[in-house]
Amino acid sequence: MKFYAGKFDIAVIGAGHAGIEAGLAGARLGCKTAVFTINMDAVGNCPCNPSIGGTAKGHLVREIDALGGEMGKAADECFLQMRMLNRGKGPAVHSLRAQIDRRAYSTRMKHTLELQENLELHQAEITELEKTDNGWLLTTRLEAQYEAKAVILATGTYLGGKIYVGDVSYESGPDGMFPSKYLPDSLERLGMRIRRFKTGTPARVLRSSIDFTDLEEQCGDEPVIPFSYDTAEPGENKVKCHISWTNETTKQIILDNIHRSPMYSGKIEGIGPRYCPSLEDKIVRFADKKRHQLFIEPCGLDTEEMYLQGMSSSLPEDVQIKFYHSIKGLEHCVVMRPAYAIEYFCADPVQMFSTLEFKDLPGLYGAGQFNGSSGYEEAAAQGLIAGINAALKILHKEPLILDRASSYIGTLIDDLVTKGCNDPYRMMTSRSEYRLILRQDNADTRLTPTGRKIGLINDERWERFTKKQEKLKNELERISRTTISPTDELNAILRANNTTEITTGVKLIDLLKRPELSYEALREIDTTRPNLEPNILEQAEIEVKYEGYIKRQLIIIEQVRKLEKKLLPKDTDYSLIEGLRLEAREKLNKVRPENIGQASRISGVSPADISVLVIYLASLKNHREADKNDN
Repeated sequence: MKFYAGKFDIAVIGAGHAGIEAGLAGARLGCKTAVFTINMDAVGNCPCNPSIGGTAKGHLVREIDALGGEMGKAADECFLQMRMLNRGKGPAVHSLRAQIDRRAYSTRMKHTLELQENLELHQAEITELEKTDNGWLLTTRLEAQYEAKAVILATGTYLGGKIYVGDVSYESGPDGMFPSKYLPDSLERLGMRIRRFKTGTPARVLRSSIDFTDLEEQCGDEPVIPFSYDTAEPGENKVKCHISWTNETTKQIILDNIHRSPMYSGKIEGIGPRYCPSLEDKIVRFADKKRHQLFIEPCGLDTEEMYLQGMSSSLPEDVQIKFYHSIKGLEHCVVMRPAYAIEYFCADPVQMFSTLEFKDLPGLYGAGQFNGSSGYEEAAAQGLIAGINAALKILHKEPLILDRASSYIGTLIDDLVTKGCNDPYRMMTSRSEYRLILRQDNADTRLTPTGRKIGLINDERWERFTKKQEKLKNELERISRTTISPTDELNAILRANNTTEITTGVKLIDLLKRPELSYEALREIDTTRPNLEPNILEQAEIEVKYEGYIKRQLIIIEQVRKLEKKLLPKDTDYSLIEGLRLEAREKLNKVRPENIGQASRISGVSPADISVLVIYLASLKNHREADKNDN
């Protein structure tokens, strides 16, 4: 028998990485918020890799933190090992990655939700969602009914979840949790377009059954660099990871049993992640490769489970055990949890505005894997933006729309809502055309003022940020006016770093512009240098070395932003605009772009079509002005 259970401003369905950020953002902005999860013990769970960050993903975590989100702080508190990836490449692709204690992280996030003012955490499966005159009505499996002005769908891989291990398949969420079985039907009744995607996870094996003798060690970086700008003392690395490789025997075992993989037998309908394939998929797709790398990583300090990164599989358990035993170090490993694939429902994200609100379902938002993305960091980023925009709408304030030039978060969302995705979307640095602007080191410079304006950056944090910006400004001014005289000591440093000696005085900034030199190399002769934090020196050095490239990108950004300001009417019927090609009309009517800039990024819309749209907007403007004069 259904009963009325309460009323909220915002209801978040799901308490994974997207749901956590959405719930916290809504509550912190003053909205009464509820977060619903099928299992309270799965809040903030990391069912796949026990890590936060990585290539491009580290950028997202820094940006989440810069806006006032929680993921970076929690990762700093729960990390086991911290490393900066891609140090051998340019600063645009440097990316922080933390190996975390997955249980500690989950506990920390659950407690954060429990302590948050304006937020209630409920264990309940939402089975039905109905539109009402004042918002939404949510019904649980126990027939409780809740009202909400806005709802955020952050269902992860639970939505119609189905596990596959070889010939065996059964309804389930990740880690053996209950799936969300009934909600997909309710969403389809609302007219939402949903489809099936697939992802997977490797086995977990017993630490004591691994022979580490001949495995390559992978240590963390010292000193530790934290994710969060709030973390003053980041702590120390606590564990080592190890590297091993598959071999020809591994490959043959998989090929001999490939017909038993549900991916290749046709049992799995969902589309898997292109950039994170299963081991059997790697073996088939890259048939010429003789071996594939895997990383053996701890899942926590209080568990003996080890995660085998790079070894995702949906092959039968007996085949998994056999091919694991063919790998160096794993010859006698005990498989504690077999690998599996999981299939789930998600929405077509082109149904959403850049705010992540559904165009035809006001007050309903999507975030995370529900939007077709993959990854904890992508999910958290979308959850934060969905939570912020749901709250801003309820508070009758302007929405937050991050463009591609502002952030990787903006790039991620623009890609999803403009281009859509045919497989689980993963953020990569190559997806951004403004990589040199959107670096990890300057995420606070780019986004903390936005977080402050919204209301997620408190006074203490803002004061620290403004002081840091002042120090950076003063340092750039100092190196611009400081002249270094030619000395034997300086020229010895220049020779040692394979760069030209000087015979006359030179500005310090000009020395730093040389690719061979760095702040560290010039330490001994830079006698007026103040005692600055390493991240300030890092940012200053990058700004100096790449000044010309940065200026060129800023000019391009300004040109693109002019197109973003040319708004397209929401009710435009593109089939009636003469001059547009048929494909463009179909794509534009499907996506319904918000502005000319977004329209230009839709696959199938050509530059000629954009010219037609610009002329169309100009004609609309002339008609409005003519009507105004007539009146």
